[in-house]
Amino acid sequence: MRHHVIEGPLPLTLGPRTYDLASRALVMGILNRTRDSFYPPAATYELDDFLARAEGLVEAGADLLDVGGVKAGPGEEVTEAEELERVVPAVEALVARFALPVSVDTWRAGVAEAAFSAGAWLGNDISGFADPRYLEVAATAGASVVATHIRLAPRVPDPDPHYDDVTASVAAFLVERRARALAAGISAERIILDAGLDLGKTTAHSLALLRDSPALAALGSPLLLSASNKTFLGDLFDLAVTERREASAAAVAVGVLGGCRILRVHDVAGTVRVRDALAALAGAAR
Repeated sequence: MRHHVIEGPLPLTLGPRTYDLASRALVMGILNRTRDSFYPPAATYELDDFLARAEGLVEAGADLLDVGGVKAGPGEEVTEAEELERVVPAVEALVARFALPVSVDTWRAGVAEAAFSAGAWLGNDISGFADPRYLEVAATAGASVVATHIRLAPRVPDPDPHYDDVTASVAAFLVERRARALAAGISAERIILDAGLDLGKTTAHSLALLRDSPALAALGSPLLLSASNKTFLGDLFDLAVTERREASAAAVAVGVLGGCRILRVHDVAGTVRVRDALAALAGAAR
């Protein structure tokens, strides 16, 4: 695949800070306040365990932290009240301890609203703004949002997804969701796009989208890559979920070269090394 060069500034605003992502990717550390996770080492339900993991991610060089209280795939039922109990104290604790922007990984507007009140600056919504209040809540809070492609809905099995052209379909969906966010009053530098690898995609679909990162980056918004330890990597290389570290690092490298600028990962230390090595090698090549 070709190396995608971003011409000129690519601003991303998270709360009071604005980053230029034209030449530097941000590493987003995954924090799950859950009892179940597709990647078990990241499931830290007890708040002490959660905060210990957060401290490790910050020390490893994370640029922002992403807090989730419900796994994306099918699993135990989690009510909105339970999600609020998991997420809001976690966000408050992170904001009190670390000088990093906090993202809330939720598709419920009520949870996002409470998390924004607690100090989160980003709503990472894998549903593509299915909750009709989500964008209004984010706009009111001055928060940023991630528009993610999904074919059906979170937690709903999608065993046989079909697309005539997966990259064209995903690009059209993301452009339309970005337009919704703009219409709701969220400024362009507060909107991130995510192709949603594994979300209603086969291994072939996810691989095509990763390879086509340059086309998605060319849509002009910061592009988030969430490939860490995902099923398509396991299928591709016949690896159990706890054996996908190197494959995940390789996916990050492909994504960064393709223009991805927010890297949502479990292994922050390894991802920081990959990102910084790519930047140094690109600089040396110039």
